[in-house]
Amino acid sequence: MIRITKIFTFETAHVLYNYDGKCKNMHGHSYKLFVTVKGKPVNDLENPKNGMVVDFGDIKSIVKSEIVDVWDHAVLINGLSPHRQLGEDLEEKGHKVIYCTFQPTCENMLYAIAAKIKSKLPEGISLAYLKLHETENSYGEWFAEDNQ
Repeated sequence: MIRITKIFTFETAHVLYNYDGKCKNMHGHSYKLFVTVKGKPVNDLENPKNGMVVDFGDIKSIVKSEIVDVWDHAVLINGLSPHRQLGEDLEEKGHKVIYCTFQPTCENMLYAIAAKIKSKLPEGISLAYLKLHETENSYGEWFAEDNQ
């Protein structure tokens, strides 16, 4: 079994409803996402992906379409909270708003990212690990073995 990792960056703002720290105000981050998948390398001389677990380009396509292109330069808001009104006001002014069904913390974002990626992976490939940096020195991690 081999693990391969692709790294992505995106800019996203969020609002944490009812948070009691300075990050209660809307603010943004330059997120850095590490996506690790695992599988067995193809062992077939006639297969153009011979020697690969999965083409890095395929991982890039999945993560860009499911996460980066959706969340980049958007505001994540808990759509189940009173902040929904804030989101609607921002949308009326032309801003890109993503309504989550969860508090948009780094931790909960990892759960959402894992679900989106897992549903798109090719057969025989599984999501092993995610790391999401919210800042240079603050990040959350998702491990497959902890989420069976």
